[in-house]
Amino acid sequence: MTHDPDLAARLDRIAAALERLAPPPPAPARFDTADAFVWHASDLSFQPVPAVNRVPRALLKGIDGSARQLLDNTRRFAKGLPANNALLWGARGMGKSSLVKAVHAEVGAELAKAAKKGADGLKLVEIHREDIATLPAALNALRTAPHRFIVFCDDLSFDYDDTSYKSLKAVLEGGIEGRPANVLFYATSNRRHLMPRDMVDNERSTAINPSEAVEEKVSLSDRFGLWLGFHNCSQDDYFAMVEGYAAHFGLDIPRDELIREALEWSMTRGGRSGRVAWQFTQDLAGRLGKTLEGDSRQ
Repeated sequence: MTHDPDLAARLDRIAAALERLAPPPPAPARFDTADAFVWHASDLSFQPVPAVNRVPRALLKGIDGSARQLLDNTRRFAKGLPANNALLWGARGMGKSSLVKAVHAEVGAELAKAAKKGADGLKLVEIHREDIATLPAALNALRTAPHRFIVFCDDLSFDYDDTSYKSLKAVLEGGIEGRPANVLFYATSNRRHLMPRDMVDNERSTAINPSEAVEEKVSLSDRFGLWLGFHNCSQDDYFAMVEGYAAHFGLDIPRDELIREALEWSMTRGGRSGRVAWQFTQDLAGRLGKTLEGDSRQ
């Protein structure tokens, strides 16, 4: 066989071009550098979060039952015992995402106090809704790490033409490999079945077999063994939230005045929730010339 220098040169240039096009492999994640991370799908990496935006669980009022269940579930998982994926669903601004972050901090502190942080530390990994399709890649990176992970997706929901929910279904419980033993999945959503109601109704009315079509859509939420419902708070709960924030941040104001102003604030917002209580607290602190440590939004 004769040697063709031109052909060899062309092949070398093609190989070099392909190497430039191929993305470099992601650097191994260093999970010992932080307690929380954000998954970046663009380069398949975990970005450490130096300071997590969260508040103590004691400041989350009106959700005691849900808080207790999620805390117990997380503690069991941290100890290597069986635990369930959790879906926190319901009213906006009632502390769903705040509870996940608060529970992670509380259980992590308990592990540290028991001198078990090290290789068994509990990590929080946030994945954005639009990156759910890359969840299998993230789990592959977590599978062999010497830590336990809560993978958290805030405000999870799917629209009519969105098919990425099928990938999530397989990851949560199906598939050959299944969910890694060192990973638990927590999600928050305003929708109990993660799908808009009109989407489910449309499937029921237009499908050849309505029951099967609806089952395909709503069965995603069944992959979560723990369902925690969050409902609109009562006026007493709202006042308890406001008083808790005021005491925690040292806002010096007579109680009667605090309650009156908080009530007026909720009326201008047209509703009561933990988020409204926090927004009132920010306004009050600003008027009193006080600064608030961190950001306690629910």
